[in-house]
Amino acid sequence: MNKAFGAALAVLASASLAACATITTKPAAGKTASAGSSSQASAPLPKGLDPAGSKDPFPSTYRPLPSRAVALVGATVLTGTGAQIDNGTVLIRDGKIAGVGAGLTVPADYETVDARGKWVTPGLIDTHSHAGVYPSPEVQAHSDGNEATDPNTAQVWAEHSVWPQDPTFNLARAGGVTTLLVLPGSANLFGGRGVTLRNVPARTVQGMKFPGAPYTLKMACGENPKRVYGGKGRAPSTRMGNVAGYRAAWINASDYMRKWDDYRAKAAKGEKADPPKRDLQLDTLVGVLKGEILVENHCYRADEMAQMIDIANEFGYRITAFHHAVEAYKIADLLAKNGICTATWTNWWGSKLEMNDSIEANVPLVEAAGACGIIKSDDPDLIQRLNQEAAEALAAGRAAGLTITEGQAIRWITANPAKALGIAAETGSLEVGKRGDVTLWDADPFSIYARAQRVWIDGGVAYDRTDPRFQSRSDFELGLEGRR
Repeated sequence: MNKAFGAALAVLASASLAACATITTKPAAGKTASAGSSSQASAPLPKGLDPAGSKDPFPSTYRPLPSRAVALVGATVLTGTGAQIDNGTVLIRDGKIAGVGAGLTVPADYETVDARGKWVTPGLIDTHSHAGVYPSPEVQAHSDGNEATDPNTAQVWAEHSVWPQDPTFNLARAGGVTTLLVLPGSANLFGGRGVTLRNVPARTVQGMKFPGAPYTLKMACGENPKRVYGGKGRAPSTRMGNVAGYRAAWINASDYMRKWDDYRAKAAKGEKADPPKRDLQLDTLVGVLKGEILVENHCYRADEMAQMIDIANEFGYRITAFHHAVEAYKIADLLAKNGICTATWTNWWGSKLEMNDSIEANVPLVEAAGACGIIKSDDPDLIQRLNQEAAEALAAGRAAGLTITEGQAIRWITANPAKALGIAAETGSLEVGKRGDVTLWDADPFSIYARAQRVWIDGGVAYDRTDPRFQSRSDFELGLEGRR
């Protein structure tokens, strides 16, 4: 721009401002003039740029399996509420639990299943699975659980890696599992969002997504992040580096939340304001700060769990569950005080130093202190035998002198996992009005010989050990058979 042209523009601008200062506009009838007129208000943001308008960009398309009214009669029923009902009846109608009790009258239009000598429980829930993101066959082409490119990958979502054809889903269903949380791996301080799935055959992950289930955030502490990034010559390479990384991320998220709040406050007043640039990573962390996203925190040692609680208190969020948590028994009172669940195994220990103080009675001791104990898998084999892992914990608790009933212990793989996933109002126990997620066992589920005979999900038969029509195989499995 030359000097003469610039000077001319300056003169014109001054004249325009002067004119504006002397011109008055009469408000329309019934209206008053204000500084925040509509002409100055912020325009609506284009689709995709406003986090508030993208809470559920990948919505569930789940549809329940076909169902009919059914009555399971004569079974020993473990309800998931702590109760055991002998000679019990469970009624399922329209996909919901319609009745639970001893000697209930079965309406004439119900299909009756003779469950005498058998056991009935809620459908099992696995709070820690990598099905679909680390599927079978276990090859590099399928290794999609860890975005190990940065210590903070809160922007990634496990559902975008889930392969619905993973045979693990079918095997888990044969083990009585009706719902599972699929998480990213634990290479990072912030691994990304998990997704809660209904364990039904589907062509897409959206066809499996549990409608309305909260999103979760996978965090990890301890050896994994410092090993992964220290090995790359990057931070964190120590546990103190881990903590510094969490705190820096929460500071950034708090500032991001403040900027969006300021923008919305101005927009609500009709004032012109520039919105912050949307950041997918910070969207997830802000969801945690607002209580919309649940924190599922990989952490083994008691001292580190206590530190993570301190960090949560510093930034005003809460931890829903510590995963693996083999030393939870050491701080069971602290977990109870903060309402934090423990999702762990029974007899996994020693594969790395932070697992060294694992004990089989971990979950029973946690529950004895008034906290929430959960048995989970983190493994494609164990997800098929969650009942056996719970049985080992039950035996260990009793050996430690604790009085535990099977009615209480079944909650470790049903009701308590539902609580940790924010879906306890819908599933996890056999109560009237909840989803018809039910597993029929041919023996006491705490017996090593017990097998799931039939599994209902939302009242529809999802698995039947005696009927090939309800023994689903994925397209991948069928393809393999066709090439043999």
